Amino acid sequence: MKSDFLIALTQLAAERNLPREMVIQAIEAGLISAYRKDSTSAGQNITVRLNPATGEVRVFVAMQVVEEVTEPKQEFTLAEAKKVDPKAVLDSTVEIEITAQSGGRIAAQTAKQVVMQRLREAERELVFDEYIGRADEMISGTIQRIEPRQIIVDLGRAEAVLIEAEQVSTERYRPGQRLKVHIVEVRRSARGPEIVVSRSHKNLLLRLFEMEVPEIANGIVEIKAIAREAGSRSKVAVWAKQEGVDPVGSCVGLRGIRIQNIVNELQGEKIDVVPWSRDIATFIANSLSPSQPIRVDLDEGESVATVIVPDKQLSLAIGREGQNARLAAKLTGWKVDIKSSSDAELERFGRAAPEVAETVAEDEAEPAVAEETTPTPAEEPVPEVAVVAEQPESEEADKAAAEEPLEQPEPEVVGAEAAAPSGLSPEEELAALSLEGETATPVEEEEVEAIPITDDEVWDVPQLVPAQGASQIRFAEDIMVPRAGGGRRGRRRGGDGETAKARKAAARKSKAAAPSGNEGG
Repeated sequence: MKSDFLIALTQLAAERNLPREMVIQAIEAGLISAYRKDSTSAGQNITVRLNPATGEVRVFVAMQVVEEVTEPKQEFTLAEAKKVDPKAVLDSTVEIEITAQSGGRIAAQTAKQVVMQRLREAERELVFDEYIGRADEMISGTIQRIEPRQIIVDLGRAEAVLIEAEQVSTERYRPGQRLKVHIVEVRRSARGPEIVVSRSHKNLLLRLFEMEVPEIANGIVEIKAIAREAGSRSKVAVWAKQEGVDPVGSCVGLRGIRIQNIVNELQGEKIDVVPWSRDIATFIANSLSPSQPIRVDLDEGESVATVIVPDKQLSLAIGREGQNARLAAKLTGWKVDIKSSSDAELERFGRAAPEVAETVAEDEAEPAVAEETTPTPAEEPVPEVAVVAEQPESEEADKAAAEEPLEQPEPEVVGAEAAAPSGLSPEEELAALSLEGETATPVEEEEVEAIPITDDEVWDVPQLVPAQGASQIRFAEDIMVPRAGGGRRGRRRGGDGETAKARKAAARKSKAAAPSGNEGG
């Protein structure tokens, strides 16, 4: 019996990962609850002591020593207390041992429930005490189950909660998957300690570097700043405390093996490792890697840095959807404004142009003021004698030149350019050339011989009514007087005027003969 009790006690402590003393306290609390359910012990302050070596259970009732008894089951007088304990005094507590009785089914069930509840509470308290000091650390866990708004991660002794806000949108989770998480917070709740973990926190990247890079773990290389967009890209600024150590090379490792392990753990997230510098301009230029800025202008009052980059590297410096510039601003803590070299030169010339204009205006304004205040030798009056002596000669010369006709040589016409009048627009020159051509070479019009008309011919109208018994059709050519020479119609038909007349006469004769033939037939 004794050996069985000790074996069961040791096994229970090992399964719950609890100290044996804590398990014994839970069993004692269960027994106390079971004895209080007994009708004879109801209302008494019962205490149970369990001997782990022998498995013996002793039950005691605690009584308060008072002068006047008001609760008989909890108090008794000093005289009664002296019988049990000669050293008892007023207002002290005396324990009286009673005989332990075996309880029934209900008492045993109550004892079991109390023991299990106490063991769970002890386990939760132990877990809380363990993980409350491990906040902001990295721990490995296995995904136990996936719920609609959270993921339960099994940490071994405890369960952690990976809430939706701390998940990475590009990662895919499945039950049984093992992954490293960052402990964000440990808090108490109604269901025990609650451990909140994260996969998107930037300190997870810090702990991965400490695990993969010995120089960082030893303190030779220090991580100064981290900017992270979980699942996409991150930037890490490193600095070497010891001279001769390459901080970037230490983090990357031989053939990139160290950084590759971190990237694999983060499921393909890109990581840029840049050197940190005390000079903020140099640090900002390094943070925009892989682009190579030309210069960096700082505005310390507004904490704004204007970075000039080559035209070909403008998109590289900004990054996809501005990601590279945004991470550089987070890493340095400065507002970064990126401009191309051509735009910077245009702005510089735009600022220089008003300054040059103001300088020119000032230079032009100074002589004007000098002219108003200081007279020049050109303003001195000319002597009247010289003007009177020269005026008649000039007027007579002008009159003689006006009266004398100017002999202008006839211009030689060489081609269309020489014939065109000077001082005219191209349209006017073309019009003048056409007019001159018409006057020089007139077009010979075709002479049409007039037809003499007498009085008899005017009143001699051709007969339009067909002859009796005839059904022929009259044409306009039959009533028209033929023109002399046949005209153009005769020429167009391929013959002269006489030939046309002969053909027409023959045609009329054949038409006149046609009716007689039809009637006979």
